[in-house]
Amino acid sequence: MSQALLDHEPLLRLVAFLVVFAAMALWERMGPRRRPRWGRRTRWTANLGLAALSTLLVRVVFPAAAVGAAAFASKQGWGVFRLADWPAPLVFVACVILLDLAVYLQHLFFHTVPVLWRLHLVHHADQDFDITTGLRFHPLEILLSMLWKAAVVILLGAPAAAVLAFEVLLNATSVFNHGNARVPLGLDRVLRWVVVTPDMHRVHHSVVRGETNSNFGFNLPWWDRLLGTYRGQPAAGHGDMTIGVEQLQDGPPAGLGRLLVMPFSADPGRYPIGRGSGS
Repeated sequence: MSQALLDHEPLLRLVAFLVVFAAMALWERMGPRRRPRWGRRTRWTANLGLAALSTLLVRVVFPAAAVGAAAFASKQGWGVFRLADWPAPLVFVACVILLDLAVYLQHLFFHTVPVLWRLHLVHHADQDFDITTGLRFHPLEILLSMLWKAAVVILLGAPAAAVLAFEVLLNATSVFNHGNARVPLGLDRVLRWVVVTPDMHRVHHSVVRGETNSNFGFNLPWWDRLLGTYRGQPAAGHGDMTIGVEQLQDGPPAGLGRLLVMPFSADPGRYPIGRGSGS
């Protein structure tokens, strides 16, 4: 089972991603939540180019990705869930949920540790918010993320099927919750109890520091509510809020080359949790 998933993991993830990306692109076109500040051409070229480079780097360094870590842990007999004879469905669900908690914590760390924030700044410096923002991560951040996920997978002894399901869900929800898509308010209130919605995550991309440091969830919204990082709405409202970071608001969208050097050249501002002051 693990070997079959290992063999087809890239294709399965690609197909799922393309389906969700196409559906969300259509939704953005038919029912946008905000008027874009900039056109798509430069932003989409840079954001998608960054995603392609990140994918290539991970495949070179970790050819089998997180599913490969699951197969390795299985072969070695490692992991918490191998210490007892747990029912397979329970292990599957528990691993998906715990991996989501691990990604929440990883996201929190990238907002807390200044050197990690420099990498994550690339994601937040986007002056618009749409499906390509959900793919806009510096390759070094993606590499560190994969190291973290692989370590958690091995610690848990997560089965390959659960890891693949989680990775597909993470990719899909990252595109969904970064969508510039209008969700009816009543539906949004219900959905954000089970999944991070675009309106919920958009708050996290506000230029306001206190709003940036909230709503860290990508998939499940529970961690923000349980751990005190949830914020319902931006103070300025979704139509009038400013997207991005305060020190990088001038000038047109950055190209691919500028995004790659941004962690080493840009002013990181006062965003890291515990540093600076202000709301």
